[in-house]
Amino acid sequence: MVGEVAFQLLLMLDSTIRLAAPLVLAAMAGLFCERAGVVDIALEGKMLGAAFAAAAVAQTTDSAWLGLLAGMAFGVGLAMVHGFASITHRGDQVVSGMALNVIAAGLGPTLADAWFRQAGRIPVTAAHARFAPIDLPLAEAVRPIPVLGPIYADLISGHNVLVYLTALLVPLVAWVVYRTRFGLRLRAVGENPAAVDTAGISVPGMRYRALMVTGALCGVAGAYLSIAQSAGFTRDMTAGKGYLALAALIFGKWRPVPALFACLLFAFTDALQARLQGVPLPGIGPVPVQLIQALPYLLTIFLLAGFVGKSVAPKAIGIPYVKER
Repeated sequence: MVGEVAFQLLLMLDSTIRLAAPLVLAAMAGLFCERAGVVDIALEGKMLGAAFAAAAVAQTTDSAWLGLLAGMAFGVGLAMVHGFASITHRGDQVVSGMALNVIAAGLGPTLADAWFRQAGRIPVTAAHARFAPIDLPLAEAVRPIPVLGPIYADLISGHNVLVYLTALLVPLVAWVVYRTRFGLRLRAVGENPAAVDTAGISVPGMRYRALMVTGALCGVAGAYLSIAQSAGFTRDMTAGKGYLALAALIFGKWRPVPALFACLLFAFTDALQARLQGVPLPGIGPVPVQLIQALPYLLTIFLLAGFVGKSVAPKAIGIPYVKER
């Protein structure tokens, strides 16, 4: 009995890691632009557009790496459109982001139907068009070892390369934001852009650079969804993950490590709801599937309602910068 419970827990944690990867990538993407003072609710749209681009290129070229590059390029392109509207022309950042979400939601399925004739889908069936799981060294050899063996063999080993890159990304982002000149300027632009401008640093230039990083990371997140976690692109396949990542970023107070734990919490809830569907609860009986599926989003609402007032956003976030003459 204990062994079965431990095995099910390992499976839950394994699913949590897989489901958390795109959330962490999108949260780290949002951290850069929002720390620079640019609100970006278009994380969802950039992920969805990148998922389409990655699936289309990977299926056409039979190369997952080319698909990944295409997803990153598409994400950066959408980020530059957002920057052009909200930085260069000082438009409303929320409206610009929502417009990108709407464009991406319609553009991907339309082009997919026109190019692949699969009712708005892109099946990725080519031999090398997906990132396959990687078995780490000695995974099978250490499996019989109590506790540590199953953790290494079943929990740590067996993920694709993008999951391992995501694990390395969080400390890298923390180092860049808090230990480099770029990170110092990034945070300064989000807190006091006038002082940064006085120091001779281009505020629009810094914000554009932050958006480029945001677009590239959203591109990786979208590519993960279509050519790593899944086997193709489908309509609305992000299913609100961009919004969940933004909520995790706010819950984590715009800091990398707390945002990571928030993403893991949301992913654990998502993994839990997948296993609770159709399972009768003691004393309650069967629970409607729709209610179970809503658990991650209900958790998001509860957490934001309880903690968003305690989170202090960058002071200049959402405020277009007008250079003083």
